[in-house]
Amino acid sequence: MIEHRSPISGIAAFRDRYIATAGYDNQVVLWDQPTRRAVNRVLHDHLANQCSFNADGSLLVTSSSDYTARLWTVPDLRLRAVLNDQDDDVEMSVFHPARELVATASRDHKLRVYDFDGNLVRRFVGHTADVISVEWAGDSEELITSSDDGTVKRWSLATGEQLQDIDLGGVETDTVAIDRDGTLYAGNDDGEIIVITGDQKTVLPAHASGVKRLVLDNARQLMVSLSYDRTMVLWNTAGESLQRVDGADIPDDVWPRSCAFAAGSTLVFGTFGSTYRTYDYGTRKWQLDEVPPTPGVNAVSGYNGNVLTVGDAGVVWRDGAELTRLGSLCNFLTPMSSLVATGGQLGKLMDALTGQLVHQHSSPLNCGAAFTRDGVEHLIVGAYTGEGLVFRLGDGGNLEHVTTIQLHANAVKGVAVSGDLIMSVCADTSVAWHSVADFARVHEIDHAHDRIANGCVGLGHGHFASVGRDLKLRLWAPDFAVRVVDTTHPNSIKCVAADPTGRLIATGSYHGHVKVYDRELGKWVADDRPTTSGISSLCHLPERQVFLAGSYDGRVYEVQGTA
Repeated sequence: MIEHRSPISGIAAFRDRYIATAGYDNQVVLWDQPTRRAVNRVLHDHLANQCSFNADGSLLVTSSSDYTARLWTVPDLRLRAVLNDQDDDVEMSVFHPARELVATASRDHKLRVYDFDGNLVRRFVGHTADVISVEWAGDSEELITSSDDGTVKRWSLATGEQLQDIDLGGVETDTVAIDRDGTLYAGNDDGEIIVITGDQKTVLPAHASGVKRLVLDNARQLMVSLSYDRTMVLWNTAGESLQRVDGADIPDDVWPRSCAFAAGSTLVFGTFGSTYRTYDYGTRKWQLDEVPPTPGVNAVSGYNGNVLTVGDAGVVWRDGAELTRLGSLCNFLTPMSSLVATGGQLGKLMDALTGQLVHQHSSPLNCGAAFTRDGVEHLIVGAYTGEGLVFRLGDGGNLEHVTTIQLHANAVKGVAVSGDLIMSVCADTSVAWHSVADFARVHEIDHAHDRIANGCVGLGHGHFASVGRDLKLRLWAPDFAVRVVDTTHPNSIKCVAADPTGRLIATGSYHGHVKVYDRELGKWVADDRPTTSGISSLCHLPERQVFLAGSYDGRVYEVQGTA
């Protein structure tokens, strides 16, 4: 049976015939739209991020974290060309509306244009951070890109020159859309849609959290905005200004980063499950059929001699047996004496053991770390919008919210505690330290990593380690000095863990590798690849003297660390 085994990150529709989905299981699946039956699939070598049909539906382009975009014929999904000049993940690819050209947006900070044979036609340099989205503009001799550097740029296909640099105040913009009259729409991390007509900019408050995707259908003069506030808004673009015509809360299994206009009044959405979900904006109703869950593991932890896991489906497993159902994707497990904290896409902090809701936040929750302050157990949780939520364990064994710290201006990817310091790492590559005593900021380093930082771990006595997309292990001293250790990971390092002594440090990558570094010997002492799927999380199990590696393939692997 053809279905996804990890969340669907990208979706596209061709008229009333086909739906294509791109998933974190590396799969690209082609579906028959009338029957919703999967008819074909192909694989990338790494996460499949987005997909798009050409104008007549004869070709599909897919974008992947294997550093390529690939061109496939439809419906047989025969590989026609590999677009492989990128040095990092390809986030998005789009067809020229009339010519045999494809544009790609990459995390290597560059925009590229290829022909249908895979030949590089033009490389555009000018962004200073990851290029997240690209669209062909107006007469299609120009392209528009948005980037994590907080700018939107307009480029000339003919000359390769930058024609316009639109500064959006440094606020990250993940998505752009262009109307047939040349009006540009940009969605930013402040929940705003910026409407740009010529030199005029209008800012429209649209969502309570960041706008993750804008999808425009010029023929229908409709645009969808999706946000991590878990809402979808439908806008009419026909008038002089955007007019809201519909809005809906997003079901818990929908991932608000991809959407497409399909047949009639149907919208299709990527999910955390094995297939897509639909919404009819004519009747204002979501499809009611259950979306089957996927088995991927996002977090693994030991607790009272047991092994706990949680993942895309929000199901907590204890030693392989189902324990609780939490309703949606969860990202972390943080054990405390009387509970195990977890949270994810819904912004809900919960006890993984019971499913009890502890706290509701306004954006997704990414990570957590437990620590002791004045003899009382505390917890800090890192949020997608940069906050650190601090809780204390009360006398009744329940978590009580103490304060909220603004750790970063962007998504917190990891938090850890060592000595009297809290360390956090951010998607904008920065690292910050806060005091356990009063939660005041002690130190911060911008661009501490060369690429997105993904995780950190405490090593004791104020020492920390951090990892990220730059393929380095960074060892931080209490005085904030750093030693950078090269790794042989071929792809982004997703996670890091340490043994109780802080001597052995395990690093896990999106390519299934687990490599262990001995801090005392100053060398790598273990190298294992238990799976070809990504390693999502790591923890050390002292009673077995092993590291546990959770994987997106739904399994947990034991990895020996040798000292």
